[in-house]
Amino acid sequence: MSDGGLKEAVLRVAELMAVSARTAPKARGLDALDIKIVSGHDLERLAEEMEKIASETGKTFLRRDAESVRVSDAVLLLSVDASKPKGLDCGGCGYRSCDEFRGAERAGGIGYSGPSCVLYVMDLGIAVGSAVKTASLLNVDNRVMYSVGVAALRLGMVKGNLCLGIPLSATGKSIYFDRKL
Repeated sequence: MSDGGLKEAVLRVAELMAVSARTAPKARGLDALDIKIVSGHDLERLAEEMEKIASETGKTFLRRDAESVRVSDAVLLLSVDASKPKGLDCGGCGYRSCDEFRGAERAGGIGYSGPSCVLYVMDLGIAVGSAVKTASLLNVDNRVMYSVGVAALRLGMVKGNLCLGIPLSATGKSIYFDRKL
């Protein structure tokens, strides 16, 4: 199979991963996932933004992750808007009620802002787990990266306030295995 054929196969796997994420269970059956597949020139855009964030913050692992994105065939982005509550008054966000959560002052760190509804955060985690399980079953190398999600949010590639990126590759040896910090 040619390199072009492998890249097309990886894109098909990314589509199947998106299906896995979409159909993953969600708390209260409320699906707020935003799912995007990034390939081609947009991989370079992501990598450049990650390097820019590394320069701004001094977080060197973003440079390492940018190189991983650059040599990937595709990236699956999964994001959610966890700034709104699901309405269960569970307290997982640290507030007594969803009304108290709604009134909380929002603050941000490197890429994310909170507080966040823990139920939406769990939805994102379950969706990511479903997606990477699909990649694993189909033997496509992958790695879940916070750094990719931060860059995607800054570039406006996805909606929401939390995002994780999953770079994908099909080579003779996983390009995500022995990366250096």
